[in-house]
Amino acid sequence: METTVKVQQVSKSFGKKTVLSNVNLNMEKGQIYGLIGPSGAGKTTLVKMLVGMDMPDEGMVEVLHTPMPSLTMLQHIGYMAQSDALYNELTGEENLRFFAAMFTMGKAEQKERIGYAADLVNLKDELGKKVSAYSGGMKRRLSLAIALIHNPSVLILDEPTVGIDPELRQSIWNELTRLKNDEHKTIIVTTHVMDEADKCDMLAMVREGRILTRGTPEQLRQQFRANSLEEVFLQAGGKQS
Repeated sequence: METTVKVQQVSKSFGKKTVLSNVNLNMEKGQIYGLIGPSGAGKTTLVKMLVGMDMPDEGMVEVLHTPMPSLTMLQHIGYMAQSDALYNELTGEENLRFFAAMFTMGKAEQKERIGYAADLVNLKDELGKKVSAYSGGMKRRLSLAIALIHNPSVLILDEPTVGIDPELRQSIWNELTRLKNDEHKTIIVTTHVMDEADKCDMLAMVREGRILTRGTPEQLRQQFRANSLEEVFLQAGGKQS
């Protein structure tokens, strides 16, 4: 399979605090790759480097064979941050149109993509409302729609389903699975929800900036002779957040 994201010997510190230490990861086309671990483990710092919002002190990050950061690559990456970056005085539709205009799309494609993304996150009936009137869960859903708006090859989602009801969460995961199977997208998801981790093709367990272990969910359960990924994480040296 084709490697689309490569993290090689990456380390990062903020002041005296080491956030990432000698991280090595390869992520492949047509794969959902989960980064799991407690809050403060370094997951968000790592995904910011994948997007090009931060740079490692040591090591290298490549996306689609291009060293990051790269402005060109932003056309091919969809990013949903942990904190919603939305314009509260604009409507949901105006937010979608604003972000869609940042990418190379004709009017017909833009309209199609806005419809697709809004439908996926069940916001079509709410697009005329100002975002300031949205609940926290609605804002998360809009942020996910924005990440998908330009049909990116690489989708990076930082805890995408926090605050989203179980039925819609299942619908979103069904679509992520379709995107990786049918459109061969590389999807990177951070989570500390173990049932979501089980939906990933590959996992890296992160704690205190280090990769504790990695593999498919089944490989990890077999390796640690565990019944659940939660048991795997605890045995590998993790802890609950």
